[in-house]
Amino acid sequence: MIVSSKGRYALRIMLALGKRAEDGYIPLKELASQEQISQKYLESIMTLLSKANLVDASHGKNGGYRLNKPVKEYTVASILNLTEGGLTTVGCDRECDRSSYCATRPMWEGLDKLVQNYFQNITLEDLLKNKS
Repeated sequence: MIVSSKGRYALRIMLALGKRAEDGYIPLKELASQEQISQKYLESIMTLLSKANLVDASHGKNGGYRLNKPVKEYTVASILNLTEGGLTTVGCDRECDRSSYCATRPMWEGLDKLVQNYFQNITLEDLLKNKS
């Protein structure tokens, strides 16, 4: 499984917002500069996070982004599932002509469950405290 830059950057931004939870709304330009991410690319990530209600957006003067919940309520799985469209390790997650008799499919499904459970048990709070 390869996590794209979108997933990695989303995690970094969520952690940056978590570190500064007491600061209120953080401007996009400031987040982009702090994390060295293109502002244009970050806009698309923030739109995705905002539409999924993981972050709250405020426009205008003193606008920006902030987390909607405490860091302990965000799992890495919730962020990566959103940005990556799932956490499957191989392309066998879709039905194919061989699915009814494929001897390896149960193994891949088991691996997918392990990956999902692993990331489901890591919160932003854990990462901020280096407890992953």
